[in-house]
Amino acid sequence: MRHGKKFNHLGRKKGHRKAMLSNMASSLLTHKRIFTTTAKAKALRVYVEPLITKSKDNTTHSRRVVFSYLQSKDAVNELFTTIATKVGDRPGGYTRILKTHNRLGDNADMCMMELVDFNDAMLEAKASSKKAKSGGKKRTRRGKKSETATKAPAAKVETKEESAADDLTKLEGIGPKAAEAFNAAGISLFAELAAKSADELKAILDAAEGKFGGMNPSTWSEQAQMAADGKWDELKKWQDELDGGK
Repeated sequence: MRHGKKFNHLGRKKGHRKAMLSNMASSLLTHKRIFTTTAKAKALRVYVEPLITKSKDNTTHSRRVVFSYLQSKDAVNELFTTIATKVGDRPGGYTRILKTHNRLGDNADMCMMELVDFNDAMLEAKASSKKAKSGGKKRTRRGKKSETATKAPAAKVETKEESAADDLTKLEGIGPKAAEAFNAAGISLFAELAAKSADELKAILDAAEGKFGGMNPSTWSEQAQMAADGKWDELKKWQDELDGGK
């Protein structure tokens, strides 16, 4: 029974298959590139790559083991002298299979099998592409972050300027709606409110939408002047003495 034996026999007996792979491996190591069918190339890759790994240990024993597979002194010498020095840093994957065309007659898939480190044209193209990538500027999104970072302080300054308006509701008799009416009329600071007379403040409230008829603005200008001067203690005492409310 052949349970678990999934390798490709390639339509040959054991001896014939072994001799064919040995000859193909010798040709690949000697010429660095061969043209064959895709099925044979895949079988050869399993056969030859362990031998290339074995060549990294340049000892008499390793040479004898590899020679038992290749049966070619020239191929063994080429493997241990030229190929082993080039693939010393590569951890496997020494060969590359590139499909080319279908063979006339039986329509078999043909391919080119080569050693990866001996394709000079591809290595040069790879090196030039790396150089071009390293030479050019990388496009990142960090520039946008810096722009937003520069815009952020300006936004903070604007919010500070907007929040610099005084709280007019701290004055006795002025409620939130009255403060909104004054802000709509362009009065947002204590100093601006202090510059207005009681009649002018009454006219602003009358022009605004709301029930402000019961409010008495006679003391608001004086309170605003104290608040603008920072006399909060005196203002607090006076507010406690006032009979009116908000």
